[in-house]
Amino acid sequence: MIRPTAAFASVAAVGLVLAGCSGDSGSGSSDGGDQTLQVLIAAPQEGAGNILEEEFEAATGVGVEVEVVPYDQIQTKAVLDAQSGTNNYDVIQYWYTSVGALAEAGALADITEWVESDDEIDAGDFIGAIFEPYTQYEGATYGLPIDGDTHVLFYNTEIFERNGVEVPTTWDEYVEVAKTITEAESGDGVYGSAILGAKNAFNIGSTFFNRLATMSPDPIDPQMPQLNTEYAVDAAQAMLDASPYALPTPLEIGFEQALPQFLSGTVGMIEFWTDLGVFAQDPEQSQIVDGWGVAPLPTGPEGSVSGALNAGWAMGISPNASDEDLAKQFVAFASSKEMNEQLITTTGSGVDPIRTSTLDSEAYKEFAPEVSAVAAEVLPNAQSWPTSPEAPEMIQSLNDNLALMLQGSLTAQEAMDQTWETWQSLAD
Repeated sequence: MIRPTAAFASVAAVGLVLAGCSGDSGSGSSDGGDQTLQVLIAAPQEGAGNILEEEFEAATGVGVEVEVVPYDQIQTKAVLDAQSGTNNYDVIQYWYTSVGALAEAGALADITEWVESDDEIDAGDFIGAIFEPYTQYEGATYGLPIDGDTHVLFYNTEIFERNGVEVPTTWDEYVEVAKTITEAESGDGVYGSAILGAKNAFNIGSTFFNRLATMSPDPIDPQMPQLNTEYAVDAAQAMLDASPYALPTPLEIGFEQALPQFLSGTVGMIEFWTDLGVFAQDPEQSQIVDGWGVAPLPTGPEGSVSGALNAGWAMGISPNASDEDLAKQFVAFASSKEMNEQLITTTGSGVDPIRTSTLDSEAYKEFAPEVSAVAAEVLPNAQSWPTSPEAPEMIQSLNDNLALMLQGSLTAQEAMDQTWETWQSLAD
């Protein structure tokens, strides 16, 4: 989702969540002359943007000017730029859930023919579970992935050993493990889990979709996730069931609060993006070096090992790009095999695999052996959040009602009912 490349700790937590991926197409002009590429990037991925800027300029001689804005302003900025004719941007980084909205608004160019005809892009190498939701709207392609983001379960092995608990494989077991740890050690400031419940998509939304993706026997429908099912209610209820045994208070806990607590050894379990493992093993950032483990998310009785695409970024081209060929060159560079492998094996890059070749590469396995093994199990089965043109409003409605649920104002059933009703009205 979002991840910076500099200092990690609590500030860098913002970056760790929404990893800003990059890749490299390899082919580029040797002399960019006075050309300058204008790129719009989300603030949590500023570090990744800096890496791309430096590497692309070195490879091509083309200057890159990055404008960094809060992630929730990307859509507005891109649409206004395209529709007003100001034409400030050549390349637009976007959170994948907004692909339908941006395409419908005419803020992204249709690049289907280019992607299908350029063998160097090697679209078939992108992880299938990532490529389609990140790039597709009504059968056309509007971008290329730069960061594959899903949650796995990290746990503190020393806390587990002290309390005689095992790694949970079901959400019911997850609650029991959290309860055991919290009841035994909360007096000393140690809690069984960290529930990311802050009211925004990358926190409370991720916590919900983690459970929906692993509880339902059916994959999430990216156009209209079925919230009018027992599985959706069970997913919301699982959040409620775990919250009494989580780091206080879930509604006030985002990744920037939870992450330092996990790294300091006061949290037993955390659902988080896969690059957490690199930092947990870094003695400059972590007090739990060699004291942590990683596993797939637990499942429900009818679910299977999976995950939700929590955050995740792609890059598209403005329909008004000053130099379309140069913009294509940058997007291909940012999503290529070479750059993706370089970044997923660089501490602090905050990026995750987007391609089968990089997910399976020996370099990645050597760099992050425990995490890469779990990522290989989960990423190919990861499931998408909504990506329809109404998705941004749908996600906001879900966040609002989940927050009311954690606050005690709604039951799990009521939260799903109210959200489903809103979603239906948005789709009409």
